[in-house]
Amino acid sequence: MTHRTSGALAAASFLLLSGMGVTAAPGAFAGTPGGTYAEDRNCDFDGDGYDDVLTGAPGGADGGKKGAGYVTVQYGSASGMGTATSVPRVRTAVFGQSTAGVPGSAEPGDGFGTAVASGDLDGDGFDDALISLPGEDEGSVSDAGRVTVLYGSKNGLTTSRAAILRSAVPRANARFGLALAAARLSGEAAGDQLAVADRTGVDLFTYGAASLHGTGRLATDGAPGREGLLPASLTTGNYDGDGYADLVVSGRSLEQDGRAWSAVYMGGADGPAYTRDLAGGTATASGDVNDDGYDDLVFGRPDRPEDVNEPLTGGIVGLHLGSAEGMANVDDLGTPAQVWTQDSAGVPGTAELGDGFGADVSLADIDGDAHADLAVGVPGEDVGTVADAGGVRVLRGAAGGLTAAGAKSFDQDSAGVPGTAERGDRWGGQVRLADTDADGRSELLAAAPGENTSDGVVWWLAASTTGTVSTGSWSYGGGSLGVPGTGALFGASIDE
Repeated sequence: MTHRTSGALAAASFLLLSGMGVTAAPGAFAGTPGGTYAEDRNCDFDGDGYDDVLTGAPGGADGGKKGAGYVTVQYGSASGMGTATSVPRVRTAVFGQSTAGVPGSAEPGDGFGTAVASGDLDGDGFDDALISLPGEDEGSVSDAGRVTVLYGSKNGLTTSRAAILRSAVPRANARFGLALAAARLSGEAAGDQLAVADRTGVDLFTYGAASLHGTGRLATDGAPGREGLLPASLTTGNYDGDGYADLVVSGRSLEQDGRAWSAVYMGGADGPAYTRDLAGGTATASGDVNDDGYDDLVFGRPDRPEDVNEPLTGGIVGLHLGSAEGMANVDDLGTPAQVWTQDSAGVPGTAELGDGFGADVSLADIDGDAHADLAVGVPGEDVGTVADAGGVRVLRGAAGGLTAAGAKSFDQDSAGVPGTAERGDRWGGQVRLADTDADGRSELLAAAPGENTSDGVVWWLAASTTGTVSTGSWSYGGGSLGVPGTGALFGASIDE
C-alpha cells in the first residue's frame, strides 16, 4: 500500500497547541473510555464501565422553541438502561441550549442533537459528549453550524465546563457539525482528537491548556482524493494496529454522478494523513469482525449499488478488512472484501427499489463470541403490503468476515416487538449496538425518527448468546425521558 502525506491537512488557521509534542504511539485504554480501537469506545460518561446512550432529538422543542432540539442521556447500569420512569430506576438526563450552563440560546431550527458522538477529549478517564447544531447561525451567517461539548465526570455529563466550537471561518450553509467522531488520531495530547465535518471538509480539534484548540483541516472538496467529496459520515478504527486510530470520511462525490465513496486518513504521531480512497457509502461503522486484532470497516450504501457493479437497487453493505498494512487486499478501485444485499444467500428479505438496505449500520459483539456483529437498517422495507414500514437485519461476525449463517430480521410485526408496522414508519432509520449492562453482549437500539408523525421512537432489543432477540423488547420516546416528544424526531441520532 502506498502511503503519502496529506496535502489537505492544512496549516492551522486555528490556535495551535504548544508544548504538546507527544510522539510515542498511545496504547489503547484498557476498560476505560477512549482508546484507539473501536471496541474501546464505550460511551461511558461516568466511568463506571457501563455503556451510556446519547440520543438526539433535533426537532424537539427546547425552552418552548420548536426545532431547537435536545439530547437525552440514559446511563448504563448492572440492570442496563432505562427511562425516567422505568423499573428498576436508572439515571437519565436531558440537555439543550436552554439548560443552565449550556452555551448559546435555544432557537427554532438550530437542530441541537442532529449528530452526536463521544470521546475522552481531555484524557481524564470519562467520555465527553459531542453534540452538533448544523442549523445554528453565526451572526448573520445562516446555517454555519456549531458543536457543543459537555464533559464527563464521576457523576456523568456536566455543564460546568461546557464549550462551543465553530469553524475558523463560518460560511453560509456549511453546516459545521453535520458529522462527528473522536479517537486517538495523533500523539499530540493525552486525550482523543475530535473530528467535525462540514460540507467541504473536516476540522480537527485537540485538548490542551484546559480547552479545545483547532489543529488542522482535512479539505475534501478537492485534493488529495480522486475527486471532491461531500461528507456524510465519519468513523474511526485502528485498521493497521499501530496504536493510533484512523479516520474514514465517507459521503458523495462532488462530480456529476454523485456516487458514494470514502477517503481514508491513517492516524500517526503527527496526526491523520490521507492514504487512499475506498468504495464506500453514506453510513459507516468500525469494529473487529474477524477477531484478528485489526478493526474492519463496514459501509452502507442504501441507494447506489451500481457503483460497485451490483445490479440491484435496494442498497448494499460492504466490508473492508483491516490488516498490518491497513485495508487488506484492496485493489486500486478500493473494492470491498465482501458485498451484501438482501438478495445475498441467507440474508432475510428481497432486494427492491427503495428498501434503503444500509441506510445505517452499527458494529459490536452481540453474542459474546469476540467477533463484531453487524446491525443494518432497512427503513424503506415494506412489511407485507405496508409500504416503508422498515426493518433491521443482523449479520454475524466470523473468522472469514461477515456471515449470513444465523442472520436475523426484525420489524414492528415481529413477535415481541412493541407496536404495529405502519406506512412510512421507516423503522431502522438509525441502528446502534450498545452494551449497557457490561455483560459482553451488545443490545440493539432501532429508531424510527418519523414514527407518530415525526415524534420519533426508539426500540430496545435484548442480546443473548444466540444474538439479538425480541423477547422482552420495549420502546420509548422523548416523553419517556420527561421532555416534549411532539415532532421531536427522537432517535434521529444515537451515539455509536
